[in-house]
Amino acid sequence: QVQLVEAGGGLVQPGGSLRLSCASSRSIVSMSAMGWYRQAPGKQRELVAVMYRVGTLTYADSVKGRFTISRDDAKNVVYLQMNSLQPADTAVYYCNSVSSGRNYWGRGTQVTVSS
Repeated sequence: QVQLVEAGGGLVQPGGSLRLSCASSRSIVSMSAMGWYRQAPGKQRELVAVMYRVGTLTYADSVKGRFTISRDDAKNVVYLQMNSLQPADTAVYYCNSVSSGRNYWGRGTQVTVSS
């Protein structure tokens, strides 16, 4: 069992920045993948950024060049640095991990981009 706890969401103006964090109850070094997804009202959950154990990074086209996923293995934390935020980025952001073929999810953190 893996518990994931997100933090760092909030209200930000267009063009602003936020950094989300995801703390894992287990070592993230052993995870097959860790990443961020988001779900806007009335829409399906979508991939934002994922990093795989082999080192590969994947980003949604809509966030490339603006968002950066990173990790701190010593703290078992994964981050999502979000720059140049736009109203279209408004959503609940969920942390995800894959371990032994199972998906684990955090409860999510709300990000609202509005003036």
